[in-house]
Amino acid sequence: MPTPKKVAEVAELRDVLERSSLAVIADYRGLKVSDLQQFRTTLRPLNAEARVAKNTLTSIAAEQAGKSGLTEHLAGPTLLITAYDDPVGVAKAIGDFARTSRILQVRGGIVGQRVINDAALTTIATLPSREVLLGRVVGQIQAPLYGLVGVLSGTIRKFAYVLQARIDQLGGAPDEAVAEAPAGD
Repeated sequence: MPTPKKVAEVAELRDVLERSSLAVIADYRGLKVSDLQQFRTTLRPLNAEARVAKNTLTSIAAEQAGKSGLTEHLAGPTLLITAYDDPVGVAKAIGDFARTSRILQVRGGIVGQRVINDAALTTIATLPSREVLLGRVVGQIQAPLYGLVGVLSGTIRKFAYVLQARIDQLGGAPDEAVAEAPAGD
């Protein structure tokens, strides 16, 4: 029979996993408490968190949250890292910390509903940030539009030059040509 404390912990883990855009399972064996605290401090501004989690409770919560792909990575001491906003920034932070500490070992994770491994997390970490990607998309959309505007304005500009040349050829200024025109009926 599950205790109320474990039921509450499973509910909390399920809520965390449902809200997360990225969930990573890592082995933290050998990390100092101060290093782990520093890592958590790094994640906080990125709207992410790291928590030590029990495998059985995490497995139950993952099944309930619809992220059953996490259960295959649950073995041994588990650090559950979750990101709620931009998974790219958090993946970069995880990669940087794993590289500098040389102790943290990423086992795998899940982005949305897709299961990823350590190599896929490294690939995600090399992506530009969301803002940069959005800027590139907007730039790709804008470029043809600016070209179209340039072509259309060039045609109008050339037409205006032809009209001006014709006016000059007739020997009159535009105001004189308008003055000489007969009055409308």
